[in-house]
Amino acid sequence: MSATTPASIQVDLQTHKHLSQAERGAQLWRDRLDLLLASTGDGIFGVDMQGNCIFINRAAADMIGYTPDEALHRNMHHLIHHSHNDGSHYPVEHCPIFHAFSHGLPCHIEDEVLWRKDGSSFQAEYTSHPIVEHTAEGEVILGAVATIKDISERKRAESLLKQANDELERRVAERTEELTQALADLRELAAYLETVRETERTRIAREIHDELGSLLVALKMDVNWLEKRLDDKPPLQQKCDNMGTLIDTAVDNVGRIITDLRPSILDHRGLWAALSWQMQEFIKSAEVASDIQMHVASGVGNPDRGQATAIFRIFQEILSNIARHAQADAITIRILVDQPPDPVLYIEVYDDGVGATREELNSPQSYGVVGMRERAGYFGGKLTINGLPGQGTCVKLVMPLMIQEEQT
Repeated sequence: MSATTPASIQVDLQTHKHLSQAERGAQLWRDRLDLLLASTGDGIFGVDMQGNCIFINRAAADMIGYTPDEALHRNMHHLIHHSHNDGSHYPVEHCPIFHAFSHGLPCHIEDEVLWRKDGSSFQAEYTSHPIVEHTAEGEVILGAVATIKDISERKRAESLLKQANDELERRVAERTEELTQALADLRELAAYLETVRETERTRIAREIHDELGSLLVALKMDVNWLEKRLDDKPPLQQKCDNMGTLIDTAVDNVGRIITDLRPSILDHRGLWAALSWQMQEFIKSAEVASDIQMHVASGVGNPDRGQATAIFRIFQEILSNIARHAQADAITIRILVDQPPDPVLYIEVYDDGVGATREELNSPQSYGVVGMRERAGYFGGKLTINGLPGQGTCVKLVMPLMIQEEQT
């Protein structure tokens, strides 16, 4: 085949009347093949068994900066494939195109560097297939045909896209780090505010107990003293008796308020006793069927004050939500603490009440749920709530414990 332009390969069949019909047919197909090679946008060339160019189309010649006549009969490896991208020598025996005709091995290389006449290079994708002739003796390899594509623009676009993706990932990572730090700061602030609030609750509970409690006791004693001296005045004696009843009610209410502010059992007997007490109090007041199990592994002490308070308040909130919203007939409570040296607390509370939708449970306006999750998250725990309308609600808390050292 000749490396000519489409205009120069027009064939006038009238000048070939002396050819046989078979020869004219073969010539016609050769001309059409030349036209096809010349019109395709992909670069195509063929090499013989020595690697020398035997045909090349215009697209391939333009890619490498040669005219078709300049490329013909020259070793294509030495012409366009002599060096790697870094300029180091590319041995011909390592060339995939060479393997196509020397070993009959086709190849498809997606990222290679080819060289132009002016010494510049371009990124290319190419395929190479052996040219095989079938004879009576078998298959004979005559050379190879290669197809090349200049993918420089594609690689440039990929590089720009990668740079954009890298920049986007960097910005996302920075923003994620900022948001993570902001969340950590908010949790620290929330934990600090909870500590301040618990400290203030404890102070107020102590003052109510010490001041108001002692005053009510003194007032009760004075009313009793006065009542004993009014035997001759029944109406006044009855009034004193009524006053005593009101004082008793006030004492009970003060005790309830003190307990709500800061249960003394939590400070004096620890978390496990406080949880058990809270369960019993809830069952008595809620009047629901209950299934309660609590097991703390031997050797597990009480968590430190901050974590114990967080766990107790979470448990209180769970039971309070059931009392206010669930309309349950039965409740199941499981509290389990693993063995040392790394104990983990598991709390599971299930009620058969009205339940709730996922949207309601995950709503930002569900401040009680948000508060429980934040309390749990600050101490490395996780609180999950699952429920369906009409099928009840299940709340689970899993939290590693920070056991306080025993005072000696």
